[in-house]
Amino acid sequence: MLSAPGGTDEHGVPGGAGQAMPDGAMPAPGGWNRFSLLVEDLTAEMERLVAAGVPLRSNVITGAGGRQLLLEDPSGNLVELFEPSSTAASGTTPEQPAP
Repeated sequence: MLSAPGGTDEHGVPGGAGQAMPDGAMPAPGGWNRFSLLVEDLTAEMERLVAAGVPLRSNVITGAGGRQLLLEDPSGNLVELFEPSSTAASGTTPEQPAP
């Protein structure tokens, strides 16, 4: 889990991502930067996360390479779950059959 911006330990000491930068700027979640996790069954993962109360930032988005879902981690950072399409996973294109 990532440290929460402004987070402190039990003594009030900021740690990790909770520390200010040298110019005084504090880290903040949001924006479009994110990391992506590959999943085999996006629908099942979405249902599991919704049941657990995880805030989703999008519905399932379908594109040429597969399907994705954007959600927030406990600190509000953007995370992408990605399920490649069968052609994307095989490394072929629709015009090129799998070997």
